[in-house]
Amino acid sequence: MAPTSEPKNNRFTQQELPAWRPILTPAWVAGILFSIGVLFIPLGVVCMMASNSVVEVSRRYDNEPACAAGFFPTAAEQANKFSDNGTGTTCTLSITVPERMKAPVYVYYELDNFYQNHRRYVKSRSDPQLAGGDTADSFCEPQLNKASGVEGEGEVKVNPCGLIAWTFFNDSYAFSVDGAPVAVSERGIAWPSDVEHKFGAYKPSHFNDVPATRGGGVITGNVQDDEHFIVWMRTAALSNFRKLWGKIETDIEAGTVITIQGANRY
Repeated sequence: MAPTSEPKNNRFTQQELPAWRPILTPAWVAGILFSIGVLFIPLGVVCMMASNSVVEVSRRYDNEPACAAGFFPTAAEQANKFSDNGTGTTCTLSITVPERMKAPVYVYYELDNFYQNHRRYVKSRSDPQLAGGDTADSFCEPQLNKASGVEGEGEVKVNPCGLIAWTFFNDSYAFSVDGAPVAVSERGIAWPSDVEHKFGAYKPSHFNDVPATRGGGVITGNVQDDEHFIVWMRTAALSNFRKLWGKIETDIEAGTVITIQGANRY
């Protein structure tokens, strides 16, 4: 007998097993949709109640006169929208809480029209280096190396390298509630998996210290310990996004005035 690719002659291979072939009449379809609706309406009510229970209050500060005045000290800097010294400004804002906010109170910063999702930007990082490795790959270009600043030394490796790390958000805030300073926890704001597995316990070297593009902010301690940096390195999917900056571990009552001392560098 010649070889053949014909399947065996049984009910399974010949697709002759018993099967249920329902006829979807209008009554059947309507009944199924109604049953699904009855199931999901209570779930939707619960989700809506949970969403409505969230108390949110926000304040934009980059266009506030107190925060914007002096950000570009000279007419040339104002025309180019580029600050040579990068020191930014310091300003004070206040927010009145409309309803009681239960601890923990999450503090976010929000950026608009910032394309962290751009293909070239997303690729510009070295995960082996961030995890504590000695080498960085070419994905970090154009921020893989920088001039050493010492005559005859040429370029040095930036660590952590890449555009994402180079543009690390560096505005900072201090909060007080009804005139009394309140602590803001900067721990537990990044994903535990990122802290434990993706970032190493090493000191940054030759990092971005150009005031015009940084404003003087630095990575605090080891890379693994600076959760602000770790949060920033998890890129956003959209051009308008929020990132967690800290947590206030005390309740804030309705009518409370929160005063924010902000360093506007970014």
